[in-house]
Amino acid sequence: MDRRGDILRFGADGWSARFEDTFTGENVARMADALGLVWADAAPGARVYVGFDTRHAADAHARLVAGVLASYGLDVRLSDRPCPTPAVAWSCARDERAVGAVIVTASSRSCEYGGILVRGSDGGPVPREFLDDVEQAVSLTPTAGRGAFEECDLVSAYRASLAGHVDADVIAAARPRVVVDAMYGSGTGVLADLLRDLGCEVVEIHVEDREDFGGIHPDPSDPWADSCEQAVVAHGARMGLLLDGDGDRAAVVDENGTILAPRTLVPLLMGHLVENRGERGRVVSTLTCSACVRRQAERLGCDITEVPVGFSRIYRELGEGDVLLATEEYGGVCVPAHLRERDGLLVCLLAVELVCKTGLAPTELVSGLGEQVGTMSYARRDVRLESAASQAFRNVLPGLNPQDVAGRAPVEVSHADGMLMRFEDDSWLLMRPSRTSSVVRVYAEAPTSAERDELLSSAVALLRLPDPSALDV
Repeated sequence: MDRRGDILRFGADGWSARFEDTFTGENVARMADALGLVWADAAPGARVYVGFDTRHAADAHARLVAGVLASYGLDVRLSDRPCPTPAVAWSCARDERAVGAVIVTASSRSCEYGGILVRGSDGGPVPREFLDDVEQAVSLTPTAGRGAFEECDLVSAYRASLAGHVDADVIAAARPRVVVDAMYGSGTGVLADLLRDLGCEVVEIHVEDREDFGGIHPDPSDPWADSCEQAVVAHGARMGLLLDGDGDRAAVVDENGTILAPRTLVPLLMGHLVENRGERGRVVSTLTCSACVRRQAERLGCDITEVPVGFSRIYRELGEGDVLLATEEYGGVCVPAHLRERDGLLVCLLAVELVCKTGLAPTELVSGLGEQVGTMSYARRDVRLESAASQAFRNVLPGLNPQDVAGRAPVEVSHADGMLMRFEDDSWLLMRPSRTSSVVRVYAEAPTSAERDELLSSAVALLRLPDPSALDV
């Protein structure tokens, strides 16, 4: 099939597509062509870093990107091996000559997808305006020119920097047994070797070269975390550590083989940074993060800033300074003292340091957190509507202000990102239309799963009403 002229568009975190559809060599070259044109126009001769993950033909696509970018006179540095996205971003952020970075990865998507992420000079996301300019510059056929580029090690210095962020003596003294599962992704070997250097006994799984990822999605959540959970129990490990396909998100498994939800892991990390490491600053979270994040920030005396969904919104707050930690609902965590971008490997190291420093097992830490900030039950449902119904809901959404939801009266209603309703006991409900499809994402959190499900069911019923505005105040 002739794919020439495919329309290429960036999503919130880059461009991705199925290999059988639009993620082809020609389209990769077209995207690189547009990036080279925009970057070379803004900063002639600047340096650009290029990395790649372990997906099908990722190395070949990265070499193609590097050659196209170099044809515009840019100084291109290509990773000499698959490497985590944070390693590329970190290298870019510490190079005054760098204008940005490109990573060939589809992160936590399944093996059928390829993708391209773009990062700015500080290693963080690029502005939407930049991506719009790149989209406008995409030609029907890419340049045939290819320039010379340099291959280099983007992992070693990054790994050494990570080691410097934790107390090596504390970890070496505890010598915990840890299971590491990079899920066949670009963090394979990197995190495990670093932990071994720090004195951990490491069991690493999913280390083979498998372009099909062994049938799993490289997403650090259930059910894809099953093998890691089982390995922790089988090996009597202190904990398990998971990375997604490109290493920017992580998860932790306790000693009983249970994965910690972001609503638990993130507050634990916040407490560790403040109480064990003596660090201070604001916490930035998306509106869809658990109330436990807000409760923990308040308990620790940290100001908290809540922003609409999307790491680009978090990134704007990072520019204001004084941020201790930033997080999104899916567990991506940024510690800006290290990098203005999510880094799953740093999250894993901090979790290991926490266990070693306190001498407590993960289950004990979770129990203590529950005593401090309580527990909440969190869930999300995606409701697909007919196109007309979806548009009708969008139209009435700004004016919706329900007086009663599942027998509860909201104490606050916000339309900053969809419709967010908060209740007296810190329960909340958010209805947020997708920007790209006829789907409404419904989030709810409450002290019990039954109360949470009542909120979800009430929201779904509201979406199904012929005229949702009937519930307006």
